[in-house]
Amino acid sequence: MTRLPQIGFLADGRRLHLQDGPIDLIVEAWGSEANVGAAYAAVARRFTGLLDTLCEELPELRKAADPVSCRLRGKIARRMDAAVAPFASKHFITPMAAVAGAVAEEILGAMVEAANLKRAYVNNGGDIALHLGAGEHFTVGLVDRPDQPGPMQTTIIEAGDPTRGIATSGRHGRSFSLGIADAVTVLARTAAQADAAATIIANAVDLPGHPAVLRCAAHDLQPDSDLGARLVTREVGDLSPYELEEALEAGADRARALLARGLIESAALRLHGKTRIVAPRVRSAAVSRQSIRESVMS
Repeated sequence: MTRLPQIGFLADGRRLHLQDGPIDLIVEAWGSEANVGAAYAAVARRFTGLLDTLCEELPELRKAADPVSCRLRGKIARRMDAAVAPFASKHFITPMAAVAGAVAEEILGAMVEAANLKRAYVNNGGDIALHLGAGEHFTVGLVDRPDQPGPMQTTIIEAGDPTRGIATSGRHGRSFSLGIADAVTVLARTAAQADAAATIIANAVDLPGHPAVLRCAAHDLQPDSDLGARLVTREVGDLSPYELEEALEAGADRARALLARGLIESAALRLHGKTRIVAPRVRSAAVSRQSIRESVMS
């Protein structure tokens, strides 16, 4: 039987909220009243039954990705696989690492196909897909850690920029992490790509074997976790300034490699109040000059 998701406007009357099981979306569009209405109607149609379709392939989605072949059938499932495949030859990663970004992309695509919009976004728990018409922009905030939003910095994404996806990963997020980062936020060409890359970079921010880091098997916390017996981070104790730099540099090395391969546009890595930015030189300078707001601001 098709699931009946919860769909309704937030108190501001502008943003649409959609929830079904673990999927929790905030959607906003700009354009004429008719076009925005058509976009929101398309969102409701596409969202209904979406989770059921993903669940049909859940056992395969929880298996390690193959870098050269895809066993999946559904449109969103195949998008998830395509996003993680570039990492699968060197790292353990499953298509689930890109699920939030891939869902955000799918909903945004339904909006853009149904209506002529100036701009729009779909925010799936902090993993965000963006649409920008000519001359439009978004101001996007980067927070220190997803469970305790607070000030850090903002960056502006222009219509001419390649970035159309933003994602954050780390040990405080909705999913488990193999690393110790409080948060890693990635800007990429798609939300699914950003989602997968944020996972890979966050896993690399680490101090393997450090006594201040408490870890346990993922399946002890969540029996059906796609990470199985792999050790995930639960607590991080006091670290010296040198150790903080060591962990952040390990993640930054991973981010620089992905930047060189064209898999990300930039990344911000945070750990115990310290921040490392990895970006092309021009964007890095622009990001460092700006002050924080929260989420997608304008």
